[in-house]
Amino acid sequence: MPSTVPAERRGMLNALGLHRPELRAWAMYDWANSAFICTITNAVFPIYFVSVAAKGHPNATETYAWATTVGLAIVAVMAPILGTMADYVAIKKRLLATFMGVGVAATALMFLIMQGNLLLASVLFILANVGANGSFVFYESLLPHIAERDEMDRVSTAAYAMGYIGGGLLLVINLMWIQKPEWFGLPSGPGLTPAQATLPARLSFLSVAVWWLLFSIPLFRRVPEPPVARESDEHAGANPVRVAFTRLAETFRALRGYKQAFLMLLAFLIYNDGIGTIIRMATVFGTELGIPTGTMITAIVLVQFVGVPCAFLFGALAGKIGAKRSVFIALGVYVLIAILGYRMQTGRDFLLLAVGVGLVQGGAQALSRSLFASMIPRHRSGEFFGFFGVFEKFAGIFGPAIFAIVVSYTGTSREAILSIIAFFVIGGFLLSRVDVEEGQRVARAEEAAVEGGVIAPG
Repeated sequence: MPSTVPAERRGMLNALGLHRPELRAWAMYDWANSAFICTITNAVFPIYFVSVAAKGHPNATETYAWATTVGLAIVAVMAPILGTMADYVAIKKRLLATFMGVGVAATALMFLIMQGNLLLASVLFILANVGANGSFVFYESLLPHIAERDEMDRVSTAAYAMGYIGGGLLLVINLMWIQKPEWFGLPSGPGLTPAQATLPARLSFLSVAVWWLLFSIPLFRRVPEPPVARESDEHAGANPVRVAFTRLAETFRALRGYKQAFLMLLAFLIYNDGIGTIIRMATVFGTELGIPTGTMITAIVLVQFVGVPCAFLFGALAGKIGAKRSVFIALGVYVLIAILGYRMQTGRDFLLLAVGVGLVQGGAQALSRSLFASMIPRHRSGEFFGFFGVFEKFAGIFGPAIFAIVVSYTGTSREAILSIIAFFVIGGFLLSRVDVEEGQRVARAEEAAVEGGVIAPG
């Protein structure tokens, strides 16, 4: 049946990587879950956690950090096992839905968090992080099944751009009704009860849950469950959990056969740690310098909307010079961002730093995702993206730890900002050693062997 989409629009959608319904539906999940990242992880909930839920508790920041760590650690342990199961049994979308359901429910229940509810806030934040980050593993593992090899960079960057739009749009709405509740008929003015005063923020948590659930529907309707590759007689009829552990051990042993993909993982672990540290520590550093809260919130919104066109541009750039070279450019910009951070003095400097992050954040992470996807066999996408998820989670540990150590020795965050450059340099060096063409050749050769029945999958 011929397409009813006008030729001009088809050409534009093809350039963006959104030219088929399943590609657009897959990218919509970035739009959906980025609301959680923006409002819950980056902007509103951290402030609410410290100022409301943990009011009167002396270790609010430490508790928040531990809640974040516990949530990420749970996913890091579960992801490879469940990812391997999803390659053995056709349950990628089912597991995605399960984790998403946990995240949506926990986020919606944040509406109940009131002043002093530190335990409730911590538990719900842990569960929400498990749900969100667990769903990412299975969401990302669908990419090599819906996109051809020459489409992956465009599709991945387009999804990041849609995430910037969706997350940024809801964040703006949330901030409007938090800062101007009277515009929306919400309680405002002096003499409010604690429940009335916190209602706008609590409604923002509920809105994230609704947004996340609603805009996830296209993925479940349009993206097909990837077929399971033909299994060997050894695994036929076996318990999926037992097979998952068996194949997980086999994957560790087999990593030497995917040298380039594994080297890419190591490079990503290191340079993404630097990216994550800049994102997590920026507002802490800004607060230390006395940057106004309003300026920092504006900067968070600015990152979202600068990131939209830049993510698309990085997809186009990758089509011209390759994903690997494009990531190198992004890492070079991050080095300049770290230097700017070291010299930062004013709110204007903070906004310039935000623009710099917006220029390259989506491109660097989206192209890393598609580059890795191009070097793994499709029939093992679940388990390999399980490992990708583990490396991505551990990439949030070392940078902040080194940041804290440097601060403890120097008494200031300035030198700590400079220390982040080491992550980009070392990660970039490892990335330079990745032979992308060889990694892709090995992955395609195994796919052909499995499809031809020469070897059993896994």
